[in-house]
Amino acid sequence: MIPLRDEVRGQTTPYVTYAVIAACVLAFLWEATFSAQVQQRLIYGLGFIPAVLMTEKQLAPELQIVPPAITIITSMFLHGGFLHLAGNMLFLWVFGDNVEDAMGHWRYAVFYVLCGVGAAFSQALPNPGSEVPMIGASGALSGVLGAYLLLHPHARVLVLVPIGFVLQLVYLPAAIMLGLWFLIQILSSLFSSSEQGGVAWFAHIGGFVAGMMLVPLFRRRGVRLWPERRS
Repeated sequence: MIPLRDEVRGQTTPYVTYAVIAACVLAFLWEATFSAQVQQRLIYGLGFIPAVLMTEKQLAPELQIVPPAITIITSMFLHGGFLHLAGNMLFLWVFGDNVEDAMGHWRYAVFYVLCGVGAAFSQALPNPGSEVPMIGASGALSGVLGAYLLLHPHARVLVLVPIGFVLQLVYLPAAIMLGLWFLIQILSSLFSSSEQGGVAWFAHIGGFVAGMMLVPLFRRRGVRLWPERRS
């Protein structure tokens, strides 16, 4: 399912969401200026590698760019390809503005980073010896989705759904759309191997849960969780 827009209109301009999208796009364009070999070095130097942070494993000196702890942050802004970037930014564009509106700019910025940190450790803890670098905004983005689920469960989301060989536009309640998305992450994690790289399913799950846990602490005063459906 590909979300295209929702029907919730915010009261403020989502400056932080725009800034994150801009930073990710600029980082991707910066990556694209280098050769494939240099890009691979950037992924290892700026991506989050569980074994480097959580064990005695060390990167080769020529790959070290920032301290291992900082890679939890830098990894959130790198992407492995255009579709990886476009998919994450589309989700953030659709759902990020309303979560930011419910929290305020600065609290949302802290919330976003904390969700990314939670997602990184959710991916690392099941296999702390993994040497596969993790990059992408999807962990932090998953936290935004978890928060949106509690803030706007009844909001209608226009999604593009593949039915056989046909793409169909349908409106779905956010609770159904995001619930199905979360279920897909859980099922996918059961049949994947973190050592083979690919999608960081556990990061998605951990980020989503982190977002649901943190939103009660970061929402503005008076913002309700799981509000009643409006007639």
